[in-house]
Amino acid sequence: MRGFRTARLAATGVLFAVMLPAATAQAESASPTAYGVWQWNVAGNTFHGGRSDTNMVSLAASSIVYRDPDFAAFNELCKGQYDELVRQLAAANWPQVETNFARFEPSRQAGTGVCGGAAFGNAIFSKRPLGTADRIPLADDGNTLERRNMLCAPLADGSGVRFCTTHLTTVDSFKWTQLGEIDQKLEAWNAAGEKVLITGDFNVEPDYPSMNSFYSATANTPHNGGNVGAYRELDDNDAGNCPGYGEPTSNTPSSPTNPTPCGGNPKIDLILVRESALAAPGSYSADALTTSKDCTPGSKNPDGLCSDHRILTGTVTLK
Repeated sequence: MRGFRTARLAATGVLFAVMLPAATAQAESASPTAYGVWQWNVAGNTFHGGRSDTNMVSLAASSIVYRDPDFAAFNELCKGQYDELVRQLAAANWPQVETNFARFEPSRQAGTGVCGGAAFGNAIFSKRPLGTADRIPLADDGNTLERRNMLCAPLADGSGVRFCTTHLTTVDSFKWTQLGEIDQKLEAWNAAGEKVLITGDFNVEPDYPSMNSFYSATANTPHNGGNVGAYRELDDNDAGNCPGYGEPTSNTPSSPTNPTPCGGNPKIDLILVRESALAAPGSYSADALTTSKDCTPGSKNPDGLCSDHRILTGTVTLK
């Protein structure tokens, strides 16, 4: 899940049928609208072996219900865990339409040695009904068992709001290519009038040169400079937590020879939005939550830590 420190050194399937038509960008919100976002890489195979009874799934569902975001996203989720999340969230009456609120896209198919034989990948959940999902494979990094992807779906309410998640490769030489593919797709949706929120484990940190084409120059700080892009990250303007970079989201310490800009663990999980979609400058915020140790211990998490990532939550007001 880590990688791309070399860049700093060098320069520095759908569970249910779709019930409603896809929302495109033809309609604009009548007034600015706030959206809550929840993101977690759950290490569903590494820490949980594909099991749904280790308390990770229940804790995730409880967190979503308690915080009540509009969108939630998962990386490294096993298909059985996804099915159980769908069941628990529907039982808790979190979605508005229980038959149309979740999408799953495997990066590893069933039978490829993970998740107890099940598929493994990304998932998105929405409190409001979703339109048709886009399941976008990213550049092949040479791993014959896994193909990284971006999973997106629009709201079906005609608002032009689209939600995405991704989990990038750990192979440094392919990260630039995959980031470029994501940027190109996001910009195409923007040109069509859509407002896109994208989350995920990017396996890069905000200050890496590869992210300069994403972050807006208005996000420049001593901790993250040289930006020429169009996006803000929902945790980049917290004056108390490394402005321009944000709070750590990884539970794996940085290498002593490559410290993060403000010290502490790395931030590799992001929630990005195009600056032009914001209702006002700074109309967003985010927080990284402490990871629970209430999960079933295993060989990779003997202390019961539920993931090697922290949950990232945020709120943004869009035009």
